[in-house]
Amino acid sequence: MIFLKTKSEIESMRKSGKVIVDIFKELSTAIKPGISTLEIDKTVAQVILKHQAIASFKGYDAGKHTILFPASACVSINDEIIHGIPSSSRILHEGDIVSVDVGVYLDGFHTDAARTYPVGEISNVGQKLIDVAKKSFFEGAKFARTGNRISDVSASIQAYVEGNGFEVVKDYVGHGIGRKLHEDPMVPNYGKANTGPELKAGMVIAIEPMINEKGFEVVTLENGWTVVTEDRGLSAHFEHTVAITEKGPMILSEI
Repeated sequence: MIFLKTKSEIESMRKSGKVIVDIFKELSTAIKPGISTLEIDKTVAQVILKHQAIASFKGYDAGKHTILFPASACVSINDEIIHGIPSSSRILHEGDIVSVDVGVYLDGFHTDAARTYPVGEISNVGQKLIDVAKKSFFEGAKFARTGNRISDVSASIQAYVEGNGFEVVKDYVGHGIGRKLHEDPMVPNYGKANTGPELKAGMVIAIEPMINEKGFEVVTLENGWTVVTEDRGLSAHFEHTVAITEKGPMILSEI
């Protein structure tokens, strides 16, 4: 079931979105060669605590994992697409790219967003991958308007990504969001335009292109959470929480 939010509920979601803005501001200077992914997670946790909010991901279980997610953020390096588990032994090195996905729960609502950061000087293909992931989000978000359909967002993302020589992940998709972290509808990053649920004012969705340097095939590691590219090519992730309004898309987690 798709839950439409009132204007006041969307404003509540903007509050948790502002926490995410602060998180990404902190990470933009904190991420550098030599730090661990656990240090990144600690930075995220400290910002969330400062705002007296709750980390949406910590202790989360989608019902198919043997362990609850143990951290405040998913921190995924290079070929890791999503759900990287922070660790003191995972050290960032010059030339890596690292994706950080965070969710914040405040005043009864969740907001969800992700970024991929360069670690020092990175390869041209790594930088292009990051840039295309970000731009593909905005290409899709242009269609997040009343009267369009979910697949209009999806098809636009896919066209932009594939037009730049990369592949979209098909096994994992964006989602509705609100009182629950994951709600209907699903928001794929691929598909045929003018299909799927109609977008209506009050819908709030997490649009999150996950794109790979090479093939779209994925593998889940033994920890049950972390998903990597099957061919070990690089992957980048960019996400915002977006409200559908009569005036157009409203990004609730924007810096």
